[in-house]
Amino acid sequence: MTDALIQRLYEEPPDGFVAARTAAINDAKQAGDREAAKRLAALKKPTVAAWVVNLLALRRPDLIEELVDLSTALRDAQRGLDGDQLRELNAQRRKVVSALVGAARKLATEALAADPRGRAEAAKLPLGEVEATLTAALAEPAVAAQVRTGRLIRAAAYAGFGEVPRPRLRLVSDTDTDADETEGDADEGEVVEFPQQSSRDRHAAERRRLWEQRRRELRRELSAAQAAERRADEQLERAEAAERDAGHRVEDLDAELAELERRRTEAQADVARRKQARRVAERETAAARRQVGDVQAALEDLESDEPD
Repeated sequence: MTDALIQRLYEEPPDGFVAARTAAINDAKQAGDREAAKRLAALKKPTVAAWVVNLLALRRPDLIEELVDLSTALRDAQRGLDGDQLRELNAQRRKVVSALVGAARKLATEALAADPRGRAEAAKLPLGEVEATLTAALAEPAVAAQVRTGRLIRAAAYAGFGEVPRPRLRLVSDTDTDADETEGDADEGEVVEFPQQSSRDRHAAERRRLWEQRRRELRRELSAAQAAERRADEQLERAEAAERDAGHRVEDLDAELAELERRRTEAQADVARRKQARRVAERETAAARRQVGDVQAALEDLESDEPD
């Protein structure tokens, strides 16, 4: 089994994935490659959104590499608390993601154009989920790595890049220097400056508290969503395994049915041969009976003319 075969499977529109996978499994079985058949059977059908992202990764890997490079730059800017650079990169992020979504839509539309039903599907592609997946790839290296494989099975999501923490700055005025050099009562300007600074600190602390609270809430939501995703993955795996088992049972029954049909055909041919033999035997029996009757009649005639 080659990577090219797997790539063709994940380039197939989702409606044709199962049929293409089944055909590939059958080919592997006929070739006696049970390991390949097992690996093919483990491949999962992607959602439409995941398929669109896979097309982009498989046919335009250069665009995905641009996304990964931008992701690295964004993380560096966040760690360095470079506000100007971060704003510039965020604007670039929106442009890049928008361009990637447009490229993915074009690839998917072209792939679906050959089928009349596909043209209708192209009009309702889940581009929002595609955009969310690409945005998640920008934020999470693990998601980016999955996107690059071209084998996503479902869309990804990310809560957001969040606010970059700002360092706490304090304005130093001339009165601060005077206070350091001179001990005594503060003048009126210092008294006014202190309440203003305290108020700013309180507001900053409140903003920070709300930011931390929101982050904790989003982390809880993310944990819950990830747990739900794991449960959904397990359910999907069980359903796919049940589907494969049912498919194998159908294959076995088809083979049994074919064998029974062959035996039925042979039995019908044997019945026809035996029927023909019976008819021949019936004709021979009738001829023998006529001969017996003729001989008996001749014997009776002879005996009636017996001389004295």
